[in-house]
Amino acid sequence: MADHRRSHRVLTDAGGELAYEAYLSTWARAFGEAERAAETSLDEYSMDQVGASFLAEVLPGGAGARVLAAFRDAYLEEWARGVTAIPGLAAMLDALGARCTLAVVSNTHHASLVHGLLHRVGIADAFKAVVTSVEFGRRKPCRTVFEHALRLTGCAPGDALFVGDSYVPDYVGPRAVGMPALLIDPDARGPAPAEDRLASVLEVGERLGASCQRGQRTHRSTGGGVAFGRVHG
Repeated sequence: MADHRRSHRVLTDAGGELAYEAYLSTWARAFGEAERAAETSLDEYSMDQVGASFLAEVLPGGAGARVLAAFRDAYLEEWARGVTAIPGLAAMLDALGARCTLAVVSNTHHASLVHGLLHRVGIADAFKAVVTSVEFGRRKPCRTVFEHALRLTGCAPGDALFVGDSYVPDYVGPRAVGMPALLIDPDARGPAPAEDRLASVLEVGERLGASCQRGQRTHRSTGGGVAFGRVHG
């Protein structure tokens, strides 16, 4: 579990009185409520929205823009500490990028988190497009997210391949718009057929390499943990 003492300090410095464990549980509840609403509506929410609601609950008189930004940035920095690139991923993407069109589609509550992590692990230049749910306004598995990504890459659904590690957002969603999909599911937890499951993101190179050799363009997702873990921020 990530250490969130820095974001807790922002809270206490602003007059909050929650102890650390109470902070974690109260924040988890606020975040969970926002997440459940978004899962139903497929409308994405931002870290600023859930942060403002949380701070209004726990700070006397609420929080101004400065405190909100400080809390958000501290929390996201804490969450991102554990994000690392998978060895071999950059080389695989470089090889595929010479033959395929690659893109990222990520469910996230803060666009800069995704863009920053892609740069930090050295793979940002591999992708023609980066679609974040918070910028687009809708989240996977909403069909309009996939349709938007296809327009950006100039790729027809049947010539694309979507890869992710969350069954409904990353497998059911793209298939609903006519995109083949692979599910990274080493423990076979999702009901995807065996031929559509991958044990590791590094198996994508073999699958996509074959697709590109047949003249197809490829659409690739990192949202849900394909490259570096599920982006929650």
